[in-house]
Amino acid sequence: MITFMPDPGLLDSPRRRAWPGLSTGHAGPAGEPPEGTDVVIVGAGPAGLAVASALWHHGVHDIVLLDPAERPCERFFDRIDLLGQRVLRSPYEHHPGVEGYRDCELLDFARLHWSRLTEVERREVRMAQAGHRSVVPVDVFEAYCRHLVSSHHVGERTWRATVQEVLPEPDTVVVRTDRSSVTARFAVLCAGERRRVAPSSWWGGGPPPDGVSYWDEPVPEYANRLVVVGAGLTAAHLVSNALAAGRQVHWVIRGDAERYQCADVNSSFFRPEGRARFDRVDWPDRLELLGRYRRASIMFEFRPLFERAEAGGGLVVHRGRAVAAVSAAGDGTAFVRLADGDLVTGERVVLALGTTPATGGDLLPDAVAGTRDGWPELAGDTLAFRRAPRVLAVGAAAAMVLGPAARNIDGHRVATARVAAAVAEGLRRGAPVAGEKALAVARG
Repeated sequence: MITFMPDPGLLDSPRRRAWPGLSTGHAGPAGEPPEGTDVVIVGAGPAGLAVASALWHHGVHDIVLLDPAERPCERFFDRIDLLGQRVLRSPYEHHPGVEGYRDCELLDFARLHWSRLTEVERREVRMAQAGHRSVVPVDVFEAYCRHLVSSHHVGERTWRATVQEVLPEPDTVVVRTDRSSVTARFAVLCAGERRRVAPSSWWGGGPPPDGVSYWDEPVPEYANRLVVVGAGLTAAHLVSNALAAGRQVHWVIRGDAERYQCADVNSSFFRPEGRARFDRVDWPDRLELLGRYRRASIMFEFRPLFERAEAGGGLVVHRGRAVAAVSAAGDGTAFVRLADGDLVTGERVVLALGTTPATGGDLLPDAVAGTRDGWPELAGDTLAFRRAPRVLAVGAAAAMVLGPAARNIDGHRVATARVAAAVAEGLRRGAPVAGEKALAVARG
């Protein structure tokens, strides 16, 4: 039996290395996007990049990507760098490359740049080649994304715009932005996820009090005593960064203990047999599976650091403690009141409460979104919205079809393969991608 021994040195993988043959990235084309196109992709993060690359392999080149940032994946890596994150949780086999086509995969890309990897990173590559758990440096992943952008001509099809509405019509889809409108034959929603806001009961709703912020906001340098609320990987990075800066950290975890594991999703759901579990059960059971098998957890690599810090007194972990209220005083002190009445104080409280999936309900008309229990109803074989077969989804919105792994990069790959094939076929036939024989029969 092989005993897995994670190397904490991975957390210090270099950032901002030079990668020969790759541009540093450039802004998208000037001016407004075209008024008409075959496919609009809403969101140019890893999921949108995967869809655009897959469509390129299908011979679909008339596409428009719309994103609030100037460059593909820019917001994704901005968030990562705000946290000081040096490695992804995803292993080498999980990447936005294209399934089913001859293409340079992430592991191939790392091996091609072997001389630029540290010895610890090379060990991870060897682990991946042997089929064991591995971790990808952010630098390698970003360079690989730039490779995909360049080799699949994604950059010149990406425009900076904030999408406000997606309006399906009988033969087209109109995508309205803060700048203009684009009419397409199909639209693919790859909108990603947003930070989860705190319960309104914590301070009465609205913006947080002074001295309280969320994980995607900078932590002020003056905050020498930090309180972090949350049990996931984002919270772990906040704690780690604060310890490295010499800060005193109080960490509030609702569960009885930190959960150290390879992924926040049971590994079975990354395999076809795991996803098939969703095909065999009805909607209520799918909801139950989603809640049971996706839990906040932390990479193994953090464990030695946190154990040393806790033993030395630099880290105080409040395990099994639910938060009742969060507040701040005028003297620069912030407070977290626990459910048992205890008070945890600091100069800054940072909330790392996870993310909320963008399921399309905020862009599509209510009658079209068809959300049920907060999730859209999608055709299983095409991931098209049942009430809008020209609109498809990749990412967390597909969770009720693909299971909890839909929110991960590997889930994006699986969803992309279905969506790109369906869109290409729909363009060829000149018809919407209804998906599922029963749905086609129902429409007569």
